[in-house]
Amino acid sequence: MTPEAGDYLAKGRQALKEARAVAAIGLPEAAGRAAYLAAYHAAQAFIFDGTGKIAKTHSGVRSEFARLAKDDLRIDRAFPAFLAQAYNLKAVADYAIGSDVGVTIAEVEHAIAMAERFIDCISHLIERSA
Repeated sequence: MTPEAGDYLAKGRQALKEARAVAAIGLPEAAGRAAYLAAYHAAQAFIFDGTGKIAKTHSGVRSEFARLAKDDLRIDRAFPAFLAQAYNLKAVADYAIGSDVGVTIAEVEHAIAMAERFIDCISHLIERSA
């Protein structure tokens, strides 16, 4: 594993830890944002490991991850879609206003579980490729 990919995975694990902590104190929007960032950084690790490059935008990470993962049977087909769905949690947390928008605890619990699976999968793939 390259140091850069390792750094991205470490950042993803830290974001996952933060997602769990803020969910536990009842801050679902912040937890959703952190869960997305956990998967985002794992995707960056996968991209860097495969190409030696990083994507510079959130949409770039999502599209490049989907492209690289498309034919890799070791990657859950749900992961590219999860990145897009989880980005919506981040967008709600960062930009949405009004009493009728928000993130539910159920959405956060699902996002945290998916982010954990995402990080574990990418970590194992990168460690085996080294």
